[in-house]
Amino acid sequence: MSVTDTTTNMFEKNSTEDHVETSTASPIGVDIRSGTEQNESIFAAGEVKAQYKTQRGLKSRHAQMIAIGGTIGTGLFVSSGRTLASGGPGFLVISYAIMSALVYLVVLALTEICAYLPLPGGTMSYYGRRYVSPSLGFMMGWLYFYSFAIFVPFELTASALVIEYWNPPVNNAVWITIMLVLVIGLNLLPVRYYGESEFWFAGLKVMLIVALLILSFILFWGGGPDQHHILGFHYWKDPGSFKSQLSPGSAGYFVAFLATLTSSVLPFTFSPEMLVVSAGEVQSPRSNLPRIANRFFWRLMVFYMGGVIAISVICPSDASQLTSGGSGAGSSPWVVGIENAGIKGLDSVINAVIITAAWSAGSSFLYLASRSLYALALAGDAPKLFARTNNHGTPVNAVIASSLFAFLAYMNVNSSAAVIFDWLLNLVNTGGFISWVCCSIVYIRFRKACLVQGVASPFHSPLQPLGSWITGVAFTILCLANGFTVFWPSKWAASSFLTAYIGIPLFIVIYFVHRIYYWSDKWAIPVEAVDLTTGLDEIEASELPLLEPKNWFDKIINFLV
Repeated sequence: MSVTDTTTNMFEKNSTEDHVETSTASPIGVDIRSGTEQNESIFAAGEVKAQYKTQRGLKSRHAQMIAIGGTIGTGLFVSSGRTLASGGPGFLVISYAIMSALVYLVVLALTEICAYLPLPGGTMSYYGRRYVSPSLGFMMGWLYFYSFAIFVPFELTASALVIEYWNPPVNNAVWITIMLVLVIGLNLLPVRYYGESEFWFAGLKVMLIVALLILSFILFWGGGPDQHHILGFHYWKDPGSFKSQLSPGSAGYFVAFLATLTSSVLPFTFSPEMLVVSAGEVQSPRSNLPRIANRFFWRLMVFYMGGVIAISVICPSDASQLTSGGSGAGSSPWVVGIENAGIKGLDSVINAVIITAAWSAGSSFLYLASRSLYALALAGDAPKLFARTNNHGTPVNAVIASSLFAFLAYMNVNSSAAVIFDWLLNLVNTGGFISWVCCSIVYIRFRKACLVQGVASPFHSPLQPLGSWITGVAFTILCLANGFTVFWPSKWAASSFLTAYIGIPLFIVIYFVHRIYYWSDKWAIPVEAVDLTTGLDEIEASELPLLEPKNWFDKIINFLV
């Protein structure tokens, strides 16, 4: 049975053609673990049994808007202030420019992989299995599950801390509980409810960013109530463009730059991987994915580069709110800039949207975590009970298991628990670096297999494969440099060392446990034996002509996506 036939049977068909399920379930039809058999208790005659099927509950507009703003959370709205305080506006803009360039190279690599074989349910862990080795795919699968799951308590905690801006006489645990119930409850409902809510909340986040950029432009020219002169780049001069850390002179500036660069990763983490998740659900993917990649570049320029330039204009890097150690709305550089301009009431509006952004991102990460665990179960790499779905196609067991990580948010109710939570958050940052290194390896292997087998890809960037070599080396260095300040005598602490580096041996151990268990398998699939054909004929046959948008709403979505 072909990949397309079996993956189509994985999801119950909906009578409306524009409904899709952006499940991360591994495509079936190819033995993705060399030398092993598929889980016969889940599959029957090559098809997924009814109790393990998800449903096509997301409309195309849901998938498109989720791709735009689904994972935009507090990283862009709040943690950017901490990065500004660390290195100053100059290093902030430079760091985001470098990170945007590196992430875009990853996007180009993933676009080429997905445009060649855009399978429904495809993930980078699946492509890692198919093009490199089963052990790499196994490690990447668990990496994504953990990273997505641990992001949920981070976003829940951020929501509670933002609420503290109004000084409510209620313990943080109450707000965390409310958010927790909403996030888990939404993910237990049929997926169409998640899709509809995420469509509107993701749209709200996008509109907030655009509105903040416009506001920053006005403040740049002195349009605030308490502004009596053109602000311009005043904060680049006072307190200055660049900061130094730990050492005097050039060494101190280098330390500040490297610290700023490594801390700027959070807003970008796993955004390229969202392209892979939705690749199998995009109409005419071989034509659309290159267009999406090009527009991703402009998204990086507008949302990320435009955002940090705006922050550097309206917020001083020495603002006490940024350096007080808080991670709630009070430490948002946007709120600081608005307060300095004397705009009354708008800070509360922004805080409210930041809360929805955090809650929305938490819902998205729980969705991705549960589908990652579901995919692992389908592949036989996790207990099969996590592949079981209810009558609505929701993998309930996977959702419940993934949501257990969310209870870690309660550790932030007291300060000592917050330190423990920082360990987990830094592990996610390390996971982001490791993921992009693995993505680079997968692309290099895929490209080499195409050259050896004489296969032409429908999309190829002139920046590749050099771009993947650059990202592979760069993210390896950044992964090792993450938390490097711990090696300064005045900064050394065992807890800080573990916070920064425990993730590297953890994921290496996961890889080698699988590798040792399947010792008879080859370390890597020979490039001449890499499967580049299974399912290709069906993908090419199903490619449809691009449809032009019919109304203004479709035109806006088409432009954004």
